[in-house]
Amino acid sequence: MMRKKILLVFGTRPEAIKMAPLVKEFKKYTDAFLTKVCITAQHREMLDQVMDFFELTPDYDLNLMRPGQNLYQLTADVILGLKPILEDFCPDYVFVHGDTTTSTASALAAFYNRSHICHIEAGLRTYNKYSPFPEEMNRQITGRLTDIHFAPTEGAKQNLLKENVEDDKIVVTGNTVIDALFYATEKLKNYSDDEIRKLSGMIDLSKQIILVTGHRRENFGEGFKNICAALSEIAKNKEDVQIIYPVHLNPNVQDPVNKFLSNINNIKLISPLAYPAFIWLMNQSKIILTDSGGIQEEAPSLGKPVLVMRNTTERPEALTAGTVKLVGTDTEKIIREITLLLEDKEYYKSMQKVYNPYGDGKAAQRIVDSLK
Repeated sequence: MMRKKILLVFGTRPEAIKMAPLVKEFKKYTDAFLTKVCITAQHREMLDQVMDFFELTPDYDLNLMRPGQNLYQLTADVILGLKPILEDFCPDYVFVHGDTTTSTASALAAFYNRSHICHIEAGLRTYNKYSPFPEEMNRQITGRLTDIHFAPTEGAKQNLLKENVEDDKIVVTGNTVIDALFYATEKLKNYSDDEIRKLSGMIDLSKQIILVTGHRRENFGEGFKNICAALSEIAKNKEDVQIIYPVHLNPNVQDPVNKFLSNINNIKLISPLAYPAFIWLMNQSKIILTDSGGIQEEAPSLGKPVLVMRNTTERPEALTAGTVKLVGTDTEKIIREITLLLEDKEYYKSMQKVYNPYGDGKAAQRIVDSLK
């Protein structure tokens, strides 16, 4: 029997986390699949940390990250970098994930090669082309090129059906981020590293921990000033709170955060964390304030309420389940919701309920089974 040739392409930390369970699942079936991994290294250091934790080795490494890189150059570099790989390996199926520049450029390159394109986490939509930017149009463009859509939820499937994608081209799988989370939490039971040890020495577990992350382009400028004002107010009014903020490396995030929050005793500004340390920190936290998509999916499995610093979300299932709430970058709204969660135990419990609409940890298995 001829083995199907599978190429999985990813380039950022979130993609690597969500694709790692799929790589591991495909590698179980060497009789059915010849599986290879290509990383673009759109994000270099953070990607490598995830590869190490999940014990993955790429077959191809485009090593594209450049200082001050822009979307124009990155898109062109991914397409040109993939050309010789696609022509040499001639994959039957090219798997891309989500909504990054790597995903869209890889799907376009695979289309030029006439490989079948498989889109993991397909069907997420806000239908606002600039929110999130450029992710919303990345996933829509990728969707137009895709042959098999692996939708994480029924809602995502419905979005695709409305766009005239044929029903038999869509497979509802759950989200592979939950597979990754279950793998990580199990591994962390017998795992530690310098970063986790340093964190545990820094955090005061007698206090209520609020974990903050933020990186969205649409929040640059006034948005981050408002976020910082809210955090400053919470920290000053709540002495029993400790805010831990791993600050994204982008200067548009670093500058306002360091300017407004660096001299407040119960706010700890730290460097971005590797995946295992971040999962460890999520587990220690009481509340998570974020503009990340992946955290909206992960946190419900850990029983952590999430306040999302965005005005729209392509992940409405968590909103419906009540584990996530949109607060945008409205200073007063952020303060009000955090205060409610800290002071109202019933309100906290209502958001804490451990129900995750994004899956049961078997998404990768369902994806591979559909091709076997």
